[in-house]
Amino acid sequence: MTIPLDDLRYEIKFVVPRPEAYRMHGWVKTHAEGFRVAYPPRRVNNVYFDNFDLVTYAENLSGVSERTKIRLRWYGSDKPALDGKLELKQKKNRLGWKTTYAVRGLPFLGRTWRQIGRDLRDRLPMEAQQWLDNHPEPVIINRYHREYFVSRDGRVRITLDTGLAVLDQRLSRSPNRTAKANLPDVMIVEAKAVDRSFRDLGRVVSDIPVRVGRFSKYVNGLQTILTSS
Repeated sequence: MTIPLDDLRYEIKFVVPRPEAYRMHGWVKTHAEGFRVAYPPRRVNNVYFDNFDLVTYAENLSGVSERTKIRLRWYGSDKPALDGKLELKQKKNRLGWKTTYAVRGLPFLGRTWRQIGRDLRDRLPMEAQQWLDNHPEPVIINRYHREYFVSRDGRVRITLDTGLAVLDQRLSRSPNRTAKANLPDVMIVEAKAVDRSFRDLGRVVSDIPVRVGRFSKYVNGLQTILTSS
């Protein structure tokens, strides 16, 4: 499969202790690249799928160079029927890209995971169904509040994620929407640029007042659950 150049992205992540989050807002707002709000803040929700052996989790944990995470994403509060998207978040070495499939009117509240999985599958094309068939288990739901910024020239995007919550789904017949694991209170900063703007990305983050840190919301969320159970 040939991936369009504009779909190939570099992404650098930073983990910021919550008391220092104000420094990141100040850095973004006063940066020489003239960052502006790209989209209104909103709550992001994800269901991460894996297989019974948690192969996706293991591959991410060990840093396998070519890997894929499968998630169902929607925005805002939970609703009886969700409008969202199934995403294949794919990575090869330092480059990443997404393959996205729109999901409309997916019955959610008051449904079992078996029913949700069946209805989700019915809304997907064949290639997406195959991915879901190979990763059929809803493992976690995570949620966070996201702010969006873009540089003046549109080449670099930055998101600030706070209020992270993770909910274990492994033994739940229906979506567990209330019993949360105890996550560290941090802000996750993600700086992103398309492949041809990699140098711009490096220049922008060269003076960021925090250190680069590897952080996968799926891996870290599931690790928190596994170590506390």
